[in-house]
This record gives sequence, C-alpha cells and structure tokens, in this order.
Amino acid sequence: MTTQYFPTSCAAPVPAPEEPVRTVPLVVAGLLAVGLTWYVWTSFGAKQGVLLTLGLALGLALFHSRFGFTPAWRQLIAVGNGEGLRAHTLLLGTAATLIALIISTGSGLFGSVPKAVGTPLGLALLAGAVLFAIGMQLGGACASGTLFAVGAGQSTIVLTLFGFIAGSVFYTWAFPLFDGWPAFPAVVLSDHVGWWGSWLITIALLVLIVLATRLVQARRTPPPVDAVPTARGIARLVRGSWPLLAGAVVLGVLAAAVFLVSGGIWGVTFAFALWGAKVVQLLGLHPEAWEFWQTPANAKALAAPIWTDKTSLTNIGIMIGAAIAAAVAGAWKIHSTIPWRTALAAVLGGVLMGIGARLAGGCNIGAYLGGISVGSLHGWLWGVFALGGTWIGLRLRPLFGLANPRPSDSVC
Repeated sequence: MTTQYFPTSCAAPVPAPEEPVRTVPLVVAGLLAVGLTWYVWTSFGAKQGVLLTLGLALGLALFHSRFGFTPAWRQLIAVGNGEGLRAHTLLLGTAATLIALIISTGSGLFGSVPKAVGTPLGLALLAGAVLFAIGMQLGGACASGTLFAVGAGQSTIVLTLFGFIAGSVFYTWAFPLFDGWPAFPAVVLSDHVGWWGSWLITIALLVLIVLATRLVQARRTPPPVDAVPTARGIARLVRGSWPLLAGAVVLGVLAAAVFLVSGGIWGVTFAFALWGAKVVQLLGLHPEAWEFWQTPANAKALAAPIWTDKTSLTNIGIMIGAAIAAAVAGAWKIHSTIPWRTALAAVLGGVLMGIGARLAGGCNIGAYLGGISVGSLHGWLWGVFALGGTWIGLRLRPLFGLANPRPSDSVC
C-alpha cells in the first residue's frame, strides 16, 4: 500500500517486536491438535480428518494475518479507511476463482459433488444481516473472528461466543416465529450466464469496490490502520504478523479447499446452534422436539456426534490453530478483568449475531464470503445491509463504553 494511491493522515506506525513464545499454551494446543486430529481421522474417516486439519490451517492464517471483518467495516464507515475492505475483495476474488474452477470441472474429493446453493432473497436475509452487523460491532468480532480470538485467549470474546450460542439456541426454539417470512427465490448467476460469466461479473464488481474505497479514502484521508507486533525476516512466516493481503489469499485458498473436500461452502454459525442444542440436551431438555430440529438434515446433525459435522470440525480447528499461532507469537493472554459494560456488550452482540446468522442463513463467512464466492446474489445483499448495520452499531458502541475511530486519531 502506498500513500499515493491510498492516502492516510500520517504514516503507519512501525510494528513492535513480538513477545517471547508462550510455551505452556503452545504445548497444550499442539498436543490437542495432534491428538484430536488422530482421533477424528481414525474414528470418523479421512474426510473429517482433513476438514479438521483445514480448520487448524484457517486458525493459523486468521490469527497471523489478524484478518478481520468487524474492524474493516468499522474503519470504513467511521473514518473512510478501506484497507480492510480491499483485503476482503482479494479474499472473495481468490475464493470465487478457485470455486469456479472446482464447480466447472465437477471435481470433488471424498465423493463430494460441489454445487452452488443460493439463499432466498427476502426480509429474513436483510434483517439478519443488519442484526448480525450490529452484533459484530458490540461483540467485538464476527463469526470467524470470534473463533480465532477465543483461541488466542481473549476473555471478552469468550462472552461473545457464549452469547452467540445462546442467540442461536433462541432462534431454533422460536423458529416458527422466524419461518415463512416473505422472500423471492434465490438467484445464482451461473444459472443465467454460466460459470465463467458469473466469475467475470463477480470480479468486475470486486474491482469496482476497490476503486470506490480508493475514492473514499482519497477524500477523507483517514488515519492508518494500527500495526500489530511482528517478527522479522523468515521468522515472520511462523511468528507473524502476515501482510493482510497475503492472509486474504491464503484464506481464499483454504475456503476453496473446504469447498473441494465437503462439496459446500465454508460455514461457521450452524455449529453454534448445534452445540447449544446438545448442551440443552445435557440439561435434560428436548430440543429435538423443536420444529427447527425436526427437518431431516437438522435432525440427522443433532443425532450424530459433532465430529461428523463439517462446521464443528472447522470451528474447533480454527480455535486450536489460532491458539498455536498466538502462543508462537507470544500473544496468547487471558485478561482477568473485563469492564461490566464491555462484558454486557459482548454477550448482547453475540446474541444478536446468533439470531442474525440464522435469520440470514449465514454470517460474514457463510453468507458474505460463501454467497459471493459461488455467485449468489444473496451474498452481495448481505454485504450491503451489513454495512448499514455497521453504521447503526457504531452509534450504539459508545453506550457500552466502546470507542470508535476518529479522523483525529493517529491510527484506526
């Protein structure tokens, strides 16, 4: 990035050196990764083992690049810094290109048949995107961000995850209230213009977003994005932090790998509803009697071990992979004190994300990344309405003592 093309109010700060490796968390997370991978691979098969391994890689990449959706939208709306959103376009373009290749050739691993699936375009999608975005700004993380932050030992985000699961359980319990909202049928571009026509339209739109963020940033001259501690030289590959654009490419490749292995997009939030339902069962209640869990696919997932569920495998892998990356970087820390307003915002934000994700049929990963990468119109609509929800969320953050970037800041 150069100030000529993406001007900021001052130069980006020089990253501080990373702290020493956190040995105990590294050993614990490393043993957990090896032991769990062996157990899943031998007990449930190679496909499940590969999905868990991909989750570990996603956790490493998410932490090392500190790849965020929540701060990217906050920085764009608050001060006009589009660096994060431009990284999103590279992630989306990488995933869309590889997924187009996979589907157009009909290739899949472990007997999977890759296919593009869209989501109906209706009120639930739009309301869900808005609620989810508000929740992101209050909870401090998105779906993938929640997972890698929990893995990295961020105590506040543990509360966000708790709220996320609680909101998901509430949605499944109250499913009849949310079902049947008016909607138009899903629109998948490849059904109308073929896979390469769909890919060309997607890439063209992503290029337009890059140009638009460049114009916005040139007009507003925002503060630069804060720099995170990093190692130097070859050690940066292992200890971080990676350049944001490098992280975008790696994550795009891994998202396509999940698609190749499973036949479907990388998702996150269904697992939270599943985990919550299994906890409810342990408490002696019967979520299997709820309407949401009586559809054949959902009933099958609830009756089976979580190690057979794709999203559970990748989610668990992300948390462990992020723990390894954070420990190697010396950044794995647990904070013992959390201001009560911050804790309240974390739980409330998680609840809103849990409800919003289920309403919209996905989150920043399943709906935004997944939808756009397979050429479904719902992914674009989710992104637009999530930006609107971000604007609302920024106005709610001060009520909980949470700061927003300001033009006069030295970093955002």
